[in-house]
Amino acid sequence: MSSATLTATSAANAARRGNALGRRLLVISAWLVFVLFLVLPLFVVLSEALKLGIGTFFSAIFEPDAIAALKLTLIAVGISVPLNLVFGVAAAWCVSKYEFRGKSVLVTLIDLPFSVSPVIAGLIYVLMFGAQGWFGPWLQDHDIQIIFAVPGIVLATLFVTVPFVARELIPLMQEQGTQEEEAARLLGANGWQMFWHVTLPNIKWGLIYGVVLCTARAMGEFGAVSVVSGHIRGFTNTLPLHVEILYNEYNHVAAFSVASLLLAMALVILLLKQWSESRINRLRHSDAEE
Repeated sequence: MSSATLTATSAANAARRGNALGRRLLVISAWLVFVLFLVLPLFVVLSEALKLGIGTFFSAIFEPDAIAALKLTLIAVGISVPLNLVFGVAAAWCVSKYEFRGKSVLVTLIDLPFSVSPVIAGLIYVLMFGAQGWFGPWLQDHDIQIIFAVPGIVLATLFVTVPFVARELIPLMQEQGTQEEEAARLLGANGWQMFWHVTLPNIKWGLIYGVVLCTARAMGEFGAVSVVSGHIRGFTNTLPLHVEILYNEYNHVAAFSVASLLLAMALVILLLKQWSESRINRLRHSDAEE
């Protein structure tokens, strides 16, 4: 074997060893970040929640104000997510299937909550519907309360969760094109038939993924809801706001106990997200093979 061949072989082996070492360092770094920024905080939350025993843990969770906060959180999620589902599907359908004036403006408005601070969004609603806001006097004359009440919390949650369903569906529907819908139209299908039998089966996993992300964002929203809620204990506090109040009162065990409830809900959402994401990737791989 010539010296040039030996040199090339040695260089190749050294490169492989370097690549293997680099991969190990990247894997170790990823696991360190995962443990430090995810596993350790979760462990701290659970350990603090159970610090005084399981009885104290459950008493904090089933305390009336905590139950009221949970109910309000579920109400906000239950209203905002279906509305965003309808809006997201309609917006994605319009953007991906049709050409019209103002299309770029619509896409920009969909992304607006990503660029506006949630606190600013909450202040906007206060300026519009508060007692001194644009519609405040009219609302007071008709005995309608939006700010410091459930409608304001729903509006704030709705605003910050607008992009998630639409932003998940738009690229998916653009990638799929309009060929199948056009074929269904030629066969005599109307708009609803095309949607239910052609479009919806093609986007269902992306739709589920967007709904999961929207639900997670709605459950954990703090900034916008904090501004419009008024922090009325037992009435306008969602779970994140209730955790903040308990922590500020130095009731740390109760705060971490309620936070663990949010944690459990987040883990369920995470599992649903991973499941829907795996189904989307599987469908993409099957489409690529075809």
